[in-house]
Amino acid sequence: MSEETTRAAAPALDGHADYLIGMAARAPSVHNTQPWRFRVAGPVIELYADPRRKLRVDPAGRELLISCGAALYGLRLAVRSLGYLPVAELLPDPGRVRLLARVRAGAAAPLTGWERQLLEAVPHRHTHRGAFGPGPLPAGLTAALQHDAVAEGATLALISPGLAYQRLADVTAAAGRRLDLDPRARADVRRWTRAAANPAPDGIPAQAFPGRGGRQPGRLRQRDFDQGRGLGQLTGCGPPPPVTAILLTSGDSRADWLRAGQALHRLLLHAATRWVFASLHTQPLEAAGTRSLIRDRLALSGNPQMLMQLGPAGTTSATARRPPGDVAGP
Repeated sequence: MSEETTRAAAPALDGHADYLIGMAARAPSVHNTQPWRFRVAGPVIELYADPRRKLRVDPAGRELLISCGAALYGLRLAVRSLGYLPVAELLPDPGRVRLLARVRAGAAAPLTGWERQLLEAVPHRHTHRGAFGPGPLPAGLTAALQHDAVAEGATLALISPGLAYQRLADVTAAAGRRLDLDPRARADVRRWTRAAANPAPDGIPAQAFPGRGGRQPGRLRQRDFDQGRGLGQLTGCGPPPPVTAILLTSGDSRADWLRAGQALHRLLLHAATRWVFASLHTQPLEAAGTRSLIRDRLALSGNPQMLMQLGPAGTTSATARRPPGDVAGP
C-alpha cells in the first residue's frame, strides 16, 4: 500500500478533538504555562507553539519546546487509547516555525496493559515540590524509566550520591541564587504564580509551592516561587529523594528539545503509575553557561535538558488545565 493510500485510509480524528486535545494538555509545562495550541483537520492534528506564553528567560524557546514535546507525547498516547498507532512528524514545515508536529492515526492496534496504566496515571501525574515519602523507588523502576528515555531519543543519567551530587548541588544553588535576582525571572514567576483563591486554569497555584525559599535536606535548590509574598502553602520536610537524574539529548536543536519533552512526559507518567513523582528543576538550565558547566563538571555524555529528583508520594493533586476550546486553533 502506498503512503498516499495509507494517509487516505487513516481514520479521522476530528470527532475526538476535545478528548485528544484534553489529554495532550495534561502534559507538564514550565510554570504550567501550557504554551501549546492544536489544530484538528480530519485525520491530522497539528501541534503549534504559543509564543505569547514563552518565558522572558527563554528567548530561544528551549523550555517552550520541551513543554510542547511533552504535549506531543500526551497526544500520541491519546491516539493509542483510540486503538491506533500514532504517526508523528516533527517540524514538518521549515517555513512555519510555530508548527511543531503533525500527528495522525496509523495502523489499528489494541492497547497494551502498560499503556492503560499510563492513561490511568494522566489525571494524577504532577510536579512534586513538597516532601517525599520514605523508602526507595520500587524495584526495577529506575531502569524502566531509563528505557523510557531511550525509547524517545533521550538518556536519563543517574547522579550518584557523594561527589557527583555535591557538584550538581553547588552549581544549581549558585545559579538559582543568581536567577532569583534576575528581573526577567522574577517577572516570569509573578506572572505565572497564583494565590490560593485564584481560579485561573494555568500557572502554579499556591498549593503547589512552599511559602519560603528554604532548602530541604537532600533536595536541589528549588526556585523561589513565593518571593516573600506569603502565597505558598506547601509545608513540611521529608526524607531526601532516593533518585536524582538528568535528562540528556545527544544534540541541542529544536527537534532535540521536542524529543526531550516526549521522553520527560513518558517517564513521568510511568513513574506515576507506581506513585512516584518528580520535582523538576528548570531554573539552573535556563542559562546556557550553566548547562555547559553541569555537563562538564559531571562528565555527561549529552546536553542537559531537565534536572529531576524522584521519590514516592501519596498525593493526587493535579494542576489546573485550560479547556480544549482555549487551546484549539493555530
